[in-house]
Amino acid sequence: MGDKKRQILKTKFTDLTVRSLAPGKYFDLTTPAFGIRVGKKRRTWIVMRGTDRQLISLGHYPSMTLQEARAEAKKLLATAQAPTGRVSFEEAYETFKKVHIALKKASTQRGYTHILETHYLPVLKNKRMTGINTHMLSAITDKLVDTPSELHHAQAVSRTFFRWAKRRQYITVNPLDGIQLAKPKRRKRILTDEELKKVWFASFQMAGDFPEIVRLLILMGQRRGETGALAKIYYSHNQQTVTLPGELTKNNLVHTFPVGPMASAIMHKKVQENGDGPLLFPARGPVLEGDRPFSGWSKCKKALDKITNIAPWTLHDLRRTFRSGLGRLGVRPDIAERLVNHVSSRTEMEETYDLYTYLPEMRDAMERWEAFVQSVCIDAPASLAA
Repeated sequence: MGDKKRQILKTKFTDLTVRSLAPGKYFDLTTPAFGIRVGKKRRTWIVMRGTDRQLISLGHYPSMTLQEARAEAKKLLATAQAPTGRVSFEEAYETFKKVHIALKKASTQRGYTHILETHYLPVLKNKRMTGINTHMLSAITDKLVDTPSELHHAQAVSRTFFRWAKRRQYITVNPLDGIQLAKPKRRKRILTDEELKKVWFASFQMAGDFPEIVRLLILMGQRRGETGALAKIYYSHNQQTVTLPGELTKNNLVHTFPVGPMASAIMHKKVQENGDGPLLFPARGPVLEGDRPFSGWSKCKKALDKITNIAPWTLHDLRRTFRSGLGRLGVRPDIAERLVNHVSSRTEMEETYDLYTYLPEMRDAMERWEAFVQSVCIDAPASLAA
């Protein structure tokens, strides 16, 4: 017992002291109850919480820096603690939103909250965390087998949540341990020329922002979340380009690409229509915290499907149709990949030494694609074959 007590020491944490600590348990003089457990092979940030002096692991040094660990500890210590064995799913989720989801970029936050609030919260809301088992979670995901992508995301998000819950000691056993993630089926659906034309014409039979977003998805080939969240400052009418910031793109890289006259006309019109608002396609209805981007994808897509009456398709299929169409038009693969912001188009060596933007080449590709869309969707006769 005496040896154990001697190992629990207090010192002022700095990067230098943390790196040089001998094996043992230490607590920070600056942030009480925040400490680090130093073992032979790794160093683990910890927080001592509650009257029962519960130890909670935060992460490992140096992958989690001192600054990050201290910030996480302060958030945790400031959060009201329910007795561990009585924490409900809803209580755990509210804390998860504050200390984990809030650190993610906006699009990831929306993905997490959508999955947890749509599929898990309605069923598990008042369940104690310690009472949630594998059977309950499987019953939720079994309903998603017909939507492989949603199933994959639901399993991935819930796995992250329950791993976090175990670190917080809300649970002692992770009910998802040993459960293998469903592999999302790779889609290969591209729209035929006739289908693309039907979608284009159907969009003009709808009101609101959604039909113009659909036309931009056809013309620009970007992801729906990126297109729906377009802000005025991303679009340059003079240069005829769009620059998506890293916090919006999937790969966290700034993406600048040229746009053709048809796409530019849509965006310029929205800039003028939306007055002082920052977004081209803001969410409708009351907004509590600033302007939010377009929502209501599912409802609008169902309405569009009733008009188009074509084989099942997704909005992301328009991106695949765009990319495949560029190949069909003879656009160089590396230019086509740049237009859809695929990192695979550039090697690490190219990222370092080739700083040319390829904007002229990309602009030529975009103009060829718009000419193709014009010929297929606007100029072609109604009897155009697939």
